[in-house]
Amino acid sequence: MKKTYSLLILLCGILFLTSCNNGETYSDLKDAERDAINKYISSNNIKVIDESKFSSQGETTSLDNNEFVYLSKSGVYMQIVRKGCGEKVKDDESLEILCRFSEYNIKKNTLLVRNDVPYYLVSSNTAYDYSSFPDKMMVERTGSSFSGSFVSGAMSLYHASAAAPAGWLVPLLYVNVGRPQNDGDEVAKVRLIVPHSQGTVDASSSVYPCYYEITYERDN
Repeated sequence: MKKTYSLLILLCGILFLTSCNNGETYSDLKDAERDAINKYISSNNIKVIDESKFSSQGETTSLDNNEFVYLSKSGVYMQIVRKGCGEKVKDDESLEILCRFSEYNIKKNTLLVRNDVPYYLVSSNTAYDYSSFPDKMMVERTGSSFSGSFVSGAMSLYHASAAAPAGWLVPLLYVNVGRPQNDGDEVAKVRLIVPHSQGTVDASSSVYPCYYEITYERDN
């Protein structure tokens, strides 16, 4: 009986050590995220520039050189495809912004959700055609800080949360958010690499980075 009990304790110890060895710590997950981001940057021939060069270029990134600026405060990498028409969001201003976007999990190299082209998500036997309408996001600026939440659209449906990722708000310091009125007017468009700390609730909880292409247009 005593021998059986000892064997049982030994077996439990082995199982415990095995589970610990197979488990990943938060530090491990962050390292894996960083590796995934670096691999994505290398694989897509992205040239990373610092904020001082970005500023010296008039807060622009060269599309010809595939430049992304690394914004150290947030950890977000940003490429400005179009500055957009209209004006920047003003201090103490609240407004609704319409967004077309695509979201990719960089770690798994998987498209998660998009509304910029026809795409269907099946949930509870119901198909949603997210391309039929843009996401609507309520945004408020206070100084250099932004807060935001989704009023409607694919992001809140897919991630089951109205919270706008902090990474989505970072470009609003640099692009104009207007509504095309004249020939040649275009809405702002950016490409982003967003770490989990600036991402959706799902990205934050599972520790994975995302790549986004997003347009911003003032609603009315």
